[in-house]
Amino acid sequence: MKLPSTFNQLIDEANTLDLYQKLVLQLNKDFLYANIDLDFDPDILPSSLKLLLHETVYKLIQEKFADYLNLLYIIDVSEEVIKQLDGSDTLQLADQVSFLILKREWQKVWFRHKYS
Repeated sequence: MKLPSTFNQLIDEANTLDLYQKLVLQLNKDFLYANIDLDFDPDILPSSLKLLLHETVYKLIQEKFADYLNLLYIIDVSEEVIKQLDGSDTLQLADQVSFLILKREWQKVWFRHKYS
């Protein structure tokens, strides 16, 4: 599996395979496991999804860092990749982490679709 390198590529691939709603549902499931009060509508526009996810990650980094770390653990975002990010600009960090979250959730959905 070749992972998308941009948000638009990820969304295009999800829509092509008709898995966008499953991606949103997977996000909802993992946010619920992490006890983070965020529930995306399955029909949310990709631009709105990106914006809401970015805002949420930013707030978690700023205000609830332990919850942020727990979310990354539950979603299974690579610790090595997170450590490589530049944390000097929190807004940019939140954007990068949001994309890493979406990529990991996309992997889960894609593998489940491919091998079930």
